Amino acid sequence: MGSMQARFPWNEADMEARIRKAVLRYWASRSGQSDRQKAAGQAESGARGEVLGGQHLDGFCDLVCELAGAAGFASDEVRFSTGVELPGFYRPTKKWDVVVVRGGRLCAAIEMKSQVGPSFGNNFNNRTEEAVGSSVDLWRAYKEGTLGAHPPWVGYFFFLEKAPGSTKTVGLARTPFAVDPTFRNTSYAKRYEILCRRMVLDRNYNAAALIMSQRGLLGDYEEPSEDLSLARFARALFGHLVGCV
Repeated sequence: MGSMQARFPWNEADMEARIRKAVLRYWASRSGQSDRQKAAGQAESGARGEVLGGQHLDGFCDLVCELAGAAGFASDEVRFSTGVELPGFYRPTKKWDVVVVRGGRLCAAIEMKSQVGPSFGNNFNNRTEEAVGSSVDLWRAYKEGTLGAHPPWVGYFFFLEKAPGSTKTVGLARTPFAVDPTFRNTSYAKRYEILCRRMVLDRNYNAAALIMSQRGLLGDYEEPSEDLSLARFARALFGHLVGCV
């Protein structure tokens, strides 16, 4: 059993170093995948060639898995890459990025997504539908008793490329009704921030984190809002996990 007195294992410098390492791995993975496809004569247009190749967010998944280990979970209780399918209500199963289980109890499920240019607009709508739909499906399955008697901790992490297309103000489509004024004069980066914050507010997720980074191999990143920082996300997750039986 975890102890509620367990201390968060990393200080601010430790956390920053781990995030920078994961950011660097993200861009290195995308760059390497694109280069391999070009060498094989299979280059795709735009960012599609990078997206097809794989597990760019593995560095962040590793960070979460390491944190679960520090909270007292064994390696076979922290699932990443395999064994991450969970039953749903509106569909049979859904794959999450990291799943933490103990004694037949789902302790945590984390969704991780990213977006790079150039099609920020279309992909924002797709990511919004995915994020909300996944959470609704999971909580409905929980209410049906499919996921055990104890409510899990559900987290959402998003990695966004900082680029002109994501940071410039974009217009709103014409609609027969007034659009929420919160979305006026906003960039896609700001809209992702609104999405993450509102999903937590409505309890779709227990916590959400948003990181932005320019394309490159320096590991640089920024967090647009303190309440959506990865450190805050990690502390909330750790606090829940040490309390799991």
